[in-house]
Amino acid sequence: MNRLILCPGRIILNEHQMATILIIDDEQNILVTLSRALQLENYRTEVAGGGKVGLSKLAEQPVDLVLLDVKMPDMDGLDVLEKISESHPGLPVIMMSGHATVEIAVRAVRMGAIDFLEKPLSSEKVMVTVANTLKLRQLCEENRDLKELAGLQNRMVGDSPPMRVLYDQIKIVAPSNGRVLITGENGSGKELVARAIHENSLRASNPFIKVNCAAVPRELIESELFGHEKGSFTGASQQRRGKFELADAGTLFLDEIGDMRLSMQAKLLRVLQEGEIERVGSADTIVGDVRVIAATNQDLPKAISAGRFREDLFHRLNVIPIRVPALRERREDIPALTSHFLRQACEQNNRPAKSFAPGALERLSDHDFSGNVRELKNSVERLVIMVPDDTIKPTDVDCWMKPGLRPGNTEGTESSFYNPDLTIKEMLANAERTFILQALQNRDGHVTNAAKQLGLERSHLYKKMKALGIRQ
Repeated sequence: MNRLILCPGRIILNEHQMATILIIDDEQNILVTLSRALQLENYRTEVAGGGKVGLSKLAEQPVDLVLLDVKMPDMDGLDVLEKISESHPGLPVIMMSGHATVEIAVRAVRMGAIDFLEKPLSSEKVMVTVANTLKLRQLCEENRDLKELAGLQNRMVGDSPPMRVLYDQIKIVAPSNGRVLITGENGSGKELVARAIHENSLRASNPFIKVNCAAVPRELIESELFGHEKGSFTGASQQRRGKFELADAGTLFLDEIGDMRLSMQAKLLRVLQEGEIERVGSADTIVGDVRVIAATNQDLPKAISAGRFREDLFHRLNVIPIRVPALRERREDIPALTSHFLRQACEQNNRPAKSFAPGALERLSDHDFSGNVRELKNSVERLVIMVPDDTIKPTDVDCWMKPGLRPGNTEGTESSFYNPDLTIKEMLANAERTFILQALQNRDGHVTNAAKQLGLERSHLYKKMKALGIRQ
């Protein structure tokens, strides 16, 4: 189905094409009056005087919606509905009848009909039902597209020897219930590994819940993990379930576990030992079934020696250690990663499809990505946004990959972000996005250090990154 754009008083697919509705009914006056009424609302219509003709028209051309009569002499409407469901799954069908019983209506809905209209037809009700049905189909398709996009975004890219080793480890580890500790540099893709383990496990149909231990304020981390009762502390206006409860029967991903304070580490250790949690402000225990996967960019053995991390918690988490390789260890994956991020950035930033000119991709591959895959992704997105042409040239890569050097400003000072085709809000957002991406790059993708450089609270920077579409 083509995408719908809702406009006051009508529904059109785009400037040139309208929704097509097929009306199947043996009454000629219904075909004529209903077709005219729909056309006045800017729909295209096709008519069929019976079920067999209607099925033939469906085989000849695509339609967006079917209005189908129940009682027809050549073929019963429910039989037509069954064949439509088989040959065109997902095509919305609205049944119509002046003699149908409640039993027939229920049967039609169970067979896949979206709605049921009684004759004589009310023009207003028909239009509302048609509009709502088309909108529902649009939302369903958008939801499907978003799921596909999410799957694409979460897909791990690369076929280098280090990645093949990683894939083999995930394949072995995923079916088990063992705790996993994922280590690797900032931006290397630790969360993708955690998601891959979950999605290939027996828990895949259950929740995958993520907690960034560095992003949650210290005074709220216990409530975030374990939940709280109403009135247990100032601001606790109602009972709240924690991440452990939400992840029941699924996977809890504790990102940046090395940043968790010692007092909270002791409470987490007890939960891992006992398999029970207590909400803040409650003495009741809650038993759950949660697989814990943790990740860190820190050297935890050194943190243990420095007294910043509990050794007993380390051993509880480190049942299955997995190390994610840095990008410099798998440079042969850069072309595939770049192609993947290029398509993704064009879609997410409403830019036309772009490509790299000869030599540009090689220039990008030669860059020292200290921020790993995350820096590569951010760099590609920056090029997509800031390079106006459809082809990214080697000089574009040089200009936008070197700090302080921008087009039109070869002396090292920041150029104007003025663009006559953008509003001031869009230009400011582009500038702010560029500054944040540069700060992340300069600090090897470490959000806390980038926030300090920019003079922002870490939580404030996270909010800005989310608002600007900068993904970690």
